[in-house]
Amino acid sequence: MPRNDISALVAEAADDVPDRQALVESGGRSLTWAGLEDEVSRLATGLGTHGVRAGQRVMIAVGNRIEFVTTYLGVLRAQVVAVPVNPRSTPGELARMVADSGTRLVFADETALDAVRAALDELDPDVARPTVVVTGTAPGEGELALDDLRADVVRPVPPLPDPEKLAALLYTSGTSGLPRAAMLSHRALLANIEQVAAVQPPMMHGDDVVLGVLPLFHVYGLNAVLGGVLRHRARLLLVERFDPQSVLDLIDDEACSVVPIAPPVFAHWLPDEHLRERLGPVRLVLSGSAPLEPEVIEQFTSITGIPVHQGYGLTEASPVVTSTLCSHEPRAGSVGAALPGIELRLVDETWGQVEGEDPGQIQVRGDNLFSGYWPDGADGPDADGWYATGDVGFLDASGDLFLVDRVKELIIVSGFNVYPTEVEDVIREVDGVADAAVVGAPDEETGEAVVAYVVPVGGVAGGRTHLEDAVRAHAVVRLARFKRPARIEVVDELPLTATGKVQKGRLRGLERRRVQGLLP
Repeated sequence: MPRNDISALVAEAADDVPDRQALVESGGRSLTWAGLEDEVSRLATGLGTHGVRAGQRVMIAVGNRIEFVTTYLGVLRAQVVAVPVNPRSTPGELARMVADSGTRLVFADETALDAVRAALDELDPDVARPTVVVTGTAPGEGELALDDLRADVVRPVPPLPDPEKLAALLYTSGTSGLPRAAMLSHRALLANIEQVAAVQPPMMHGDDVVLGVLPLFHVYGLNAVLGGVLRHRARLLLVERFDPQSVLDLIDDEACSVVPIAPPVFAHWLPDEHLRERLGPVRLVLSGSAPLEPEVIEQFTSITGIPVHQGYGLTEASPVVTSTLCSHEPRAGSVGAALPGIELRLVDETWGQVEGEDPGQIQVRGDNLFSGYWPDGADGPDADGWYATGDVGFLDASGDLFLVDRVKELIIVSGFNVYPTEVEDVIREVDGVADAAVVGAPDEETGEAVVAYVVPVGGVAGGRTHLEDAVRAHAVVRLARFKRPARIEVVDELPLTATGKVQKGRLRGLERRRVQGLLP
């Protein structure tokens, strides 16, 4: 019988291996599959008792800890829609997502709580103020403790009638404008979990210990990592913050065998002269969320003897589209071939299909695709099921995909999407800024870095340093850390086309020349 609901994976595991450990935190707390099922059931019942109904939205601003997993799965069990967000988001970012999603309740840990409270104070009077449920610290006036939401007596929840029902809203840049919420159904999330599980050799086994350092609010951590653990009944080691040395210690201490990470991690680990010994328990490293240079893979594997497999994915695909585990033979620079059940094709500017190994915009088709963007399903897959990713690549004769460029101006910082429009709008709020343009620049640690070109009002007479400081200070208040400019260039003017559009290609060219040492 096919599953309709992600949380059914927990119930099945609790029936089959109740005493096996499912989750363990780096601090030592743990939960068995039976314990996880009990928590999920109690939270699902508690949501109903507190008036949260099927189809309503619940935001989760919680770090990588047991409570993220229990609340996410409890929300899905209750047939409510999960809205996982970065617990380090700024109040302005949170306020916008609360209002946009129509969130009825917010789970917040101690890291997110102050920003959540400030966000709710920023809401327009006509936006309903959601209830705040607090974990990790004491609730304030009008707030609930997580334990107060847990039901003492569990009421059975009827099975989800339709896997097309919305499971999660994940905010991403989409193809234009400010971040929008991708609508991921239970069907899409379950399909990608099964597509990944069909890869041979398998990425995970039931006896694996899987490193959970990738943020669970990000689709890679949420469905590629947590979803895989649920499917295979592996054990997930939850790590709230990435510290290069402490994570290596944890991998050794907890005998992690599967290590999913983002590309910037390699730059932190490669200089360690004892890296091979410290990664002794590891059988497989998985890299995703941004391209990884072939030289880095070669260096890492020659030092450690551990294979590194990477893939290509996106939030709208739940997320995994390709993997080098699906390649007929390893090809340097490839992000692998399509997973079972996923189709790829390339199209040109007129949407005609590209033949041979010429580059084109990547289109994807499969049951793992999202249902469009919230709230009306706009800009989703076309009538034939194809979704245009905005990425440019080429396919070799064996079906391996090679990424070339991006149609959209997305910047990817440590695997997180940054859309320049959002950053530019924030910079223009600063007194003394006449205009701004934001581009991505190559960065060894984060893959790309955000660089802002800023034009001051009335030239630069007011002082470049003063304006730089003002922009940085404002960005700290208004933007999450990964969205803030790593460098600010104060310039007399921006390069414009004849129609007045900023020539960002020229700015990116300047950044490439700077990386090559051709500019100071």
